[in-house]
This record gives sequence, structure tokens and C-alpha cells, in this order.
Amino acid sequence: MGKVFSSILPSHEEFIKKQRIFFVGSAPLSEDGHVNISPKGHDVLRIFSPTEVAYLDLTGSGNETSAHLKENGRITFMFAAFEGPPMILRLYGEGKVILPGTTEWDNIAGHFDLFPGARQIIFAKIETVKTSCGFSVPFYSYDGERDTLQKWAAHKGEQGLADYHKEKNSTSMDGIVTPIGEAIANSGS
Repeated sequence: MGKVFSSILPSHEEFIKKQRIFFVGSAPLSEDGHVNISPKGHDVLRIFSPTEVAYLDLTGSGNETSAHLKENGRITFMFAAFEGPPMILRLYGEGKVILPGTTEWDNIAGHFDLFPGARQIIFAKIETVKTSCGFSVPFYSYDGERDTLQKWAAHKGEQGLADYHKEKNSTSMDGIVTPIGEAIANSGS
């Protein structure tokens, strides 16, 4: 059944790369704050080493993960087999946000296809890898990626996205200022 590892093994990496969707979990320190779980699609995840992963975060209606990482750094990734042999794999670690226009962004962004609406990169140092059976996860078939977000972002344009980030992505639903919100405040925009 469940096994615990201190890093991503080659078999884990192979499993992760086959998955078409993964989920990211984070939570604020406040006991009455909201736990967040976000599904991520497209080819946005990269494994840099057995203990380092990152994903290109695309614009969304909220920015909870970013706020939680700024506050406490805790992050969990979950991958589940919807095809083939059953398995659930979780990565537990400490994450940080990398914003466009920074040296860190310049150093890492080239590893990603920069989809329209790319707003930040979430980078995580992995401390624990856990596998579990996934015996009750149903089979689903993959029909393709949605292009709705890319079309929406392309239509918004650079200024429209900047305005959207300011309005919708500057604070979490619990009022935690995100790194995007902090950057906007520091720029005086």
C-alpha cells in the first residue's frame, strides 16, 4: 500500500510525466482560513532534480497558492492515475513564487512553453514523496486540453491581464497579499 520516500525516484518521475492533470494543495496558517486545492492541466510541470519541481502558473480567478506560499511555504502536489495501473503520488514540500521580471524568472522560464496568461512560476523543494494505492480512483479517458484560458488571455492582452491580476490576483480570499499584489504595491501601480 502506501510508501514514503525522501525524494522523487525515476519510477515516480516516469509516473508524473504520464499524468495529464495534477492538483496543488496549500493552506494559510490561520485555522479559519481556507484550504485550497487547484487542478492544473497542460504541460506546465517540470522536474529539475529528485527534490525540486516547478510549474508554470497560469492566470486564474484566484491566487490562493501564491498567497499561502508567501505566508508559510507549505505545498502539496497530488497525481492520480486515471488510466493504467492504480496509484496516487503526493509530493510534500516548501514552495515559493517566482514572478516575471526577476532574475529567477529569467533563469527558469526557458524550461517552459510560456502560454498566454502565464503569471508566475511556483517552485518547490520536495521533502517527502508518498505513494498510495489509488484502488478506488475511477478510470477516465483523456480527450485533449481546453484552449479556453489561452484564448481568454490572448484576447485580454498584456494590459488587460495586468489589470486583471491587480483586481483578482493581488490578495487571497482570506485577505493575504500575494507576491503579485506586493509587486503591484511596490511599483506604485
